[in-house]
Amino acid sequence: MQLEDYLDFFDNPYAIRLKGHRIGLEHVVEQYYDGASPEKMIQDWPGVSLEQLYAAITYYLHNKAAIDEYMTEIEQYVEEQIRLQEANPSPVMLRMRALKEQWKREGRRQYPWQR
Repeated sequence: MQLEDYLDFFDNPYAIRLKGHRIGLEHVVEQYYDGASPEKMIQDWPGVSLEQLYAAITYYLHNKAAIDEYMTEIEQYVEEQIRLQEANPSPVMLRMRALKEQWKREGRRQYPWQR
């Protein structure tokens, strides 16, 4: 077994993906810890082979400490990006927030299903 047959490793330190897919190793590990079997996972991800999922899980189990650290770093990176976005909203986001407030003051529904 060659890892390169199952996983893509990119220069970006937060990018380990199932080969040929946009599914990150972190997504496989999260589902694995949530109790999903590889057989269940392939139902959620058409086109991914059972062999790929078993290889990803095996890679994780063999490199558990490093992958746990990788996942912690991803989580911290995402949280930081969210904080930055909230602290520096784009002009579009500012306009959407203003419209939301205006609609709220006017008693308008934001979405058709809201009453």
